[in-house]
Amino acid sequence: MIKHLPISPVLLLTFMALLTTGCAMRPPANVDNACDIFDERSSLFNSWQRQARKAEREYGVAVPILMATIYQESRFQPRARPARRKLLGFIPWRRPSNAYGYAQALNSTWAWYKDDADRVWWARRTRFKDAVHFVGWYHDQSHRQNGIAKTDAYNLYLAYYSGHAGYRRGTYRNNRTIMNAAARVSSMAETYERQLRQCGRL
Repeated sequence: MIKHLPISPVLLLTFMALLTTGCAMRPPANVDNACDIFDERSSLFNSWQRQARKAEREYGVAVPILMATIYQESRFQPRARPARRKLLGFIPWRRPSNAYGYAQALNSTWAWYKDDADRVWWARRTRFKDAVHFVGWYHDQSHRQNGIAKTDAYNLYLAYYSGHAGYRRGTYRNNRTIMNAAARVSSMAETYERQLRQCGRL
């Protein structure tokens, strides 16, 4: 007769958390639909909707804008990095910056965030919870420093990409790539908002 040993609740919870973490290292299957994203990432330990809502409440930036910013930056790839430059046109070379993670935060900006938001040691750029909080924090800084409305996805992204000082100088004005990216963020925020209203999540 085989004896079934009791399973420790702590071990069971740890195992479930590890499974959740493994799934979170992949992007959601359909990043073009906010409802699908939240449906897929809705576990007990890792609810993206709950985490995005928390950032929205803390910083006053709507969930669709937070999500659209991350969509533009990484397509929800947790370990995203800028593509390497090519030496002589074909040899992989250095990356243009040290941006990393869901939010493509630079080392220096991430360090500033952790210090300013009192997340000194535990925040990680590869964790959605921290990334969406970072985006909310950064957009709030753009509002404070440059007076950008928290509903203005277009200009919030221009400041996100250019930096606060760069935005004030208008460095983006001669850069069609950045302005096109900001337009995509604005459009995606509207799309996400419409989807979330249709599925009853707003």
